[in-house]
Amino acid sequence: MKFLALIPSRYASTRFPGKPLALLGGKPIVQWVYERVRSVIDNVYVATDDERIRAAVEAFGGRAVMTGSHHKSGTDRCNEAADLVGGSYDVVINVQGDEPFIAPSQLESIKSCFDDAGTQIATLVQPFTPDMGPEALENPGSPKVVVDGNGFAMYFSRSVIPFLRGIPREEWLSRHTYYKHIGLYAYRRPVLRAITQLPQSPLEMAESLEQLRWLEAGYKIKVAQTALGTVGIDTPDDLRKAEELLAKGGR
Repeated sequence: MKFLALIPSRYASTRFPGKPLALLGGKPIVQWVYERVRSVIDNVYVATDDERIRAAVEAFGGRAVMTGSHHKSGTDRCNEAADLVGGSYDVVINVQGDEPFIAPSQLESIKSCFDDAGTQIATLVQPFTPDMGPEALENPGSPKVVVDGNGFAMYFSRSVIPFLRGIPREEWLSRHTYYKHIGLYAYRRPVLRAITQLPQSPLEMAESLEQLRWLEAGYKIKVAQTALGTVGIDTPDDLRKAEELLAKGGR
């Protein structure tokens, strides 16, 4: 099976302009992501609409593909990039460009989902643990996932799901296994083409989660578990925290 990894990367971030090129430990954030992914997958490209990012990627020896600036999501950008790269890839993996500490084990886990011929789309989840506390569980910026008995996602929500009736909220994490969504996706190539043609759905617009569009259209999302969290960089403050983590020898 042939895998193509794409790293959508935009320069114009509202909260952190120029984020992909911001330095972490002396290297651009996008370089950290690229090198982590390249350690697991042979075919890796940064998909961008900005010449500065393309030049930076090629300067460290990476490969970049220039896409349009009209895309509303990384999924759409990956679909165009896959067309531009060409080749007969079976699966496209969409890696967020602001995850400099993505672990090889996470990439291997999502690849393994496609050992099942019935997998159309795959993603990762991390179990919440009691030590994370109810604040982490209730954070709307951290979507939750309900998974069925066969390892497929039933629903994603910014709300806490399921609701444990008759049990105090502070006990929920010790009484049920909740899953946090990790925003790493992989798609069979024909499925990626198809889902980018779908119109926005009511559930997607309600929760602002594009994966609900796919579920509403009848696609199934295979879920792999990881014990590792992610260290996303959305703001300059997140970058400072990542520098501190790096200085302590973390990730």
